[in-house]
Amino acid sequence: MNFISSGLQAIRNLKLQNGEFLLIKEIPSSSPGRADAPPRHILVKIRLNPVARSNIFIEIRLPEPELWNGRFLGLGNGGAAGSINPAIFTQPLWDGYAAASTDLGTSPDPDSGIGNPEVWRDFGYRATHFMTVTAKEIIQAYYGRGPEFSYFSGCSTGGQQALQEAQRYPEDYDGILARLPAHCRTPLHAYFLWNFQILQKCPFSAEQEANVIAAGNEYMAPREIPMVAGKIISDPRCTPADIEAVVALAMKKDASLTPEHAEALRLLFGGPVHAATGERIFDGIPFGSSFDIARGNLYLFRWVFGKERDLMTINFAGDIDTYTAELGPLLNAENPDLSRFEQHGGKLIITSGSADSCVPYHATLDYYERAAEAVGSLEHLREFCLFYLIPGMSHGPGPGVNQLPDLLNLLTRWRENAEFPGTLAGERLEDDRLIFQLPIAPYPEKIVLDEKNGEPKAISGPRGGVNRIAQRFLPPAGE
Repeated sequence: MNFISSGLQAIRNLKLQNGEFLLIKEIPSSSPGRADAPPRHILVKIRLNPVARSNIFIEIRLPEPELWNGRFLGLGNGGAAGSINPAIFTQPLWDGYAAASTDLGTSPDPDSGIGNPEVWRDFGYRATHFMTVTAKEIIQAYYGRGPEFSYFSGCSTGGQQALQEAQRYPEDYDGILARLPAHCRTPLHAYFLWNFQILQKCPFSAEQEANVIAAGNEYMAPREIPMVAGKIISDPRCTPADIEAVVALAMKKDASLTPEHAEALRLLFGGPVHAATGERIFDGIPFGSSFDIARGNLYLFRWVFGKERDLMTINFAGDIDTYTAELGPLLNAENPDLSRFEQHGGKLIITSGSADSCVPYHATLDYYERAAEAVGSLEHLREFCLFYLIPGMSHGPGPGVNQLPDLLNLLTRWRENAEFPGTLAGERLEDDRLIFQLPIAPYPEKIVLDEKNGEPKAISGPRGGVNRIAQRFLPPAGE
């Protein structure tokens, strides 16, 4: 019996706890030598039912033994999850990773979570941890040894998964990459609802929105280096006075904007607050970013209030209190104490986009500051955790940096070889044409032009500067 056959048999001999194998199969390469199609590998599909009303799907893909790099890679999902995209495995397999992903227990669609706290737990943290533990068992069975190093990479909802792992299960992974992380989940979706209600009552045309974005870019331009001034906002931190100035400039640039639009802009840029107490729930839409991607993803309110509830009637007082109490302890990855992850030897890289209004940077910047407070200093935190604010990056196509170095490679070198990632080389490409290059320093450093040679350089920058969410909207993690 050859290695692959014996490895497949070893997988089949495993006894899964509260689960079953759906498929164990060797997948041939559909297009040998092509980087856009996966190489030959083993596919394992599993369904786990750890408790009643929990239904978690997992896929694990294993490269041929001679190609395996000895590492395991957990891959995050996106949005409300509910399925697993096979395309996410292609590059990891070529790079030699044994990889796994999960549907987060929300199959077949987000409404599976309506009134079902077990789905909330799976989506919040349980499915990712079970995926990780199960995948390592499969790897051990197939290769005859476990992974030497384990990494996790996720974006958006995958970033929530990433930070839940660092906080709840710090020994699962040796390195974690959390890109544009939706870790502040219940306040974030309250922000979506806030924006949705405002824009339903006072819509903006595409031209009006473009003029508002242009007003933000123009107002913030003096704070930028020349190569991007007026085009993007690399640091959208602002004050109430800045908001008033951008609203006034937008009104001046676009005569079609009404006083109602002006008030809507104040609310959108100001962000949601509790209707009864005035407590901060989330910060506002960043200057220079789209309104359109800041008002969707309202499925969490169906989970709590049901399908029939009119979203326009959900209030930012008692309803938000109920919603936070139900979902916050299970979905939010807000525990700033990363000491157990540090003790495990873990390394963590977090990124946000300055033009991302879907998962805005400000909650992540503040989380990073709270994590620094928890470990005693920013210098201590930077020994194992770095935060990068990517200029002009959005949650999809954005106006700024759209090419970064291989962050997973930087993470593995940091964890395994103690190579500190430092400043990143960011680029903007359009139709494969280089528009500009921009170095990106880890927070709180910022990029300025050297007075002597005119070249970009990193200097110490300001800290904080975003509105901190009231603690009661970040309840402690449950279970």
